[in-house]
Amino acid sequence: MIRKAFVMQVYPHAHEEYQRRHAPIWPELAQTLKQHGAHHYSIFLDTGRSLLFAVVEIESEARWQAVAGTDVCQRWWLSMRDLMPSHADNSPVSEVLKPVFYLA
Repeated sequence: MIRKAFVMQVYPHAHEEYQRRHAPIWPELAQTLKQHGAHHYSIFLDTGRSLLFAVVEIESEARWQAVAGTDVCQRWWLSMRDLMPSHADNSPVSEVLKPVFYLA
């Protein structure tokens, strides 16, 4: 498994709405993520800085990247665009984090 971690931002006024839209996440999106090899996907909110910290285990970088091309992912990004900084294609602005420590 490949562990990935990344950060995104959520607008300060949108913390509760961001969480509400994920509880529960669309079943079709959850299924798509799992079908593309994503496991143990978690997102944490740093309320003071409006930062989202995400970590996921993936089976393949190529399969993870392929999620972006699915219809359900495109619809999800569009539905979340009003809550967070996004690119022109509606994907959330994110920054991959470099791993520096892991204790199994």
